[in-house]
Amino acid sequence: MVNAPPILSAEGLTMEFRGFVAVNNVTLAVREGTVHALIGPNGAGKTTVFNMLTKFLTPTRGRIEFRGTDITPMKPAEVARLGLVRSFQISAVFPHLTVLDNVRVALQRPSHLATQFWRSSDILSVLDERALELIEAVNLSAYTHLPAVELPYGRKRALEIATTLALDPAMLLLDEPMAGMGHEDIGRISDLIRRISKNHTVLMVEHNLHVVADLCDRVTVLARGEILADGTYDDVSADPRVREAYMGTEHE
Repeated sequence: MVNAPPILSAEGLTMEFRGFVAVNNVTLAVREGTVHALIGPNGAGKTTVFNMLTKFLTPTRGRIEFRGTDITPMKPAEVARLGLVRSFQISAVFPHLTVLDNVRVALQRPSHLATQFWRSSDILSVLDERALELIEAVNLSAYTHLPAVELPYGRKRALEIATTLALDPAMLLLDEPMAGMGHEDIGRISDLIRRISKNHTVLMVEHNLHVVADLCDRVTVLARGEILADGTYDDVSADPRVREAYMGTEHE
């Protein structure tokens, strides 16, 4: 939905740390129904921008809006309740709980059972149908009763995404979802993000440019804390400034 209105926008985002300007005057618009990537070489300011958008950092200057609401002064939990969810906020899975129990725990908040963690498993079993739907959606049905600690790395990342989806977000922000993965896991998680994007807006920080080219409708490139380029992957990858920023290593 390239022509859809922005679901998340930022204007003039600036972040200073004791006089050092880490991010300078970044303006960004993520359109509803798209997969949008934030990329750049190491030290470009991607993580700082991501932390400001998800309210783990308060910008020195600038404004952030989500669905038309100014979220600049809000806390991470407040924006999560609005439907803007960053994967790592709830992705620290309980290693000795099963896949099913991890997803059931994540479902307690939207099901208004978050204050009833002590309730019996029989009472919480009302969450099973939705939990099993989410587990199937991330292709973990074969692992439903396996403790999370025993999952292969890529499957564990899929479980993290399932627990994120349990909060029923309108938009997911994924911080390097392919980090540390082998080729097979990258393909599996890429397919998962593609399926998720049919019903959710996705903003992702990602170093794997093959994944970005394959998945993303729009790409914003950061360098030295400022926006260097913004457009489709074909547009930004053809930009000489982007090639120079990456020193040719990803574009040869």
